[in-house]
Amino acid sequence: AYAAEISTAARTYGVDEWLVRAIIHAESDFNPNALSYKGARGLMQLMPATAARFGVQNAFAAGDNISGGVQYLSFLSRRYNGDVKLIAAAYNAGEANVDRYGGVPPFAETLRYVDRVGTLAQRYRAGK
Repeated sequence: AYAAEISTAARTYGVDEWLVRAIIHAESDFNPNALSYKGARGLMQLMPATAARFGVQNAFAAGDNISGGVQYLSFLSRRYNGDVKLIAAAYNAGEANVDRYGGVPPFAETLRYVDRVGTLAQRYRAGK
């Protein structure tokens, strides 16, 4: 699903497609209309502030959402030297929490999320 949008954004922002797919799968299960109780929106579950930070006009529009989410992943990848665990932790809990704890924060939700993204990333990287 959303292969063209994912491929274009991944190439444009230098992020591996398997990581984008793993994040989308973990965040929304590829549901472009997903809305969390905290207000995260769309495929990559962008919070309004994150969407604004990366120029997303409509977080429910798949192309905009993926572009903004992949820009954020690119930023996190540079910040955390490509460490998928830290990228996933920051995507879930925020950069401030990863920095505060010097790694993956000890929040149950974040620990589960990091494990899930890691498992999904392995599957997508292997083409499964």
